[in-house]
Amino acid sequence: MKYAFFAGCKIPYYLPSYGTSTRAVCKALDIDLIDLEFNCCGYPVRHQNETAAIFSAARNMALARKNDCHIMTVCQCCYGQLKYAAYWLTRDPELRKEINALLATEKLCWTEDVQVAHFLSVLYRDIGGSNIRTLVKKPLEGLKVAAHYGCHALRPSHVVRFDNPMAPTIFEELVALTGAQPVDWPKRLECCGNPLWEKNNRLSLHLMKKKLADAADSGAQIIGTACTYCQIQFDAIRRTVSEDASINRTITAVLYSQMLGLSFGLERNDLGLTNDAIMNMING
Repeated sequence: MKYAFFAGCKIPYYLPSYGTSTRAVCKALDIDLIDLEFNCCGYPVRHQNETAAIFSAARNMALARKNDCHIMTVCQCCYGQLKYAAYWLTRDPELRKEINALLATEKLCWTEDVQVAHFLSVLYRDIGGSNIRTLVKKPLEGLKVAAHYGCHALRPSHVVRFDNPMAPTIFEELVALTGAQPVDWPKRLECCGNPLWEKNNRLSLHLMKKKLADAADSGAQIIGTACTYCQIQFDAIRRTVSEDASINRTITAVLYSQMLGLSFGLERNDLGLTNDAIMNMING
């Protein structure tokens, strides 16, 4: 099984541990990740020039097609944008004609046979729970996890088709495969606040505080993430406001790829894990 690996723009610089841990887990699962010279997914310019945004996404899919690959991404924002572009390219012949005319200058072509999948859906649908379970050597027993979906994987549901947007279960089922216990928490589907950071910091932090408090009140020790932006919000941005005493500091954000890798018995360095507090928590 092989995929063209779409890390997005943020991971290489801001969250390299997500790429490192994903590659380690995929290697253990015999998923071959192909590195292509992808460009930005296009989302940052979608509200300035939609055609440019869709062209950017389409070029990535066309590159994957040229290399006989489907795309797997770990960034939910990128996932949402790539799916959005594919949705409209499939339904709008004039848009498809315009985009393919632009792609033709590089001898590329977008066709709807290139699939885009998120890392979690690859694990859940393509690998399957029974295959994952056979690799779990060090189950994370006793660890209580609040699975945080993030917005772009679930909405708009008719475009992304990831899971039921009102009552998703995929992430909790994947958490349970590691041996950890997923908890039910009322605010699990609310935004983490990251899209508002540096636009309205007060509101961004307010949303984050509510989520952290809710997860902790529900008994979680860890917020499990599978979104670049959510992990950055709960980790890096939370640390930048260390003087704010109203922010919960007891609960830790951990990437699902790292949790899964630990349950496989992979080395912490191979997963980009440097937080001793996380390791102490997981080791009991």
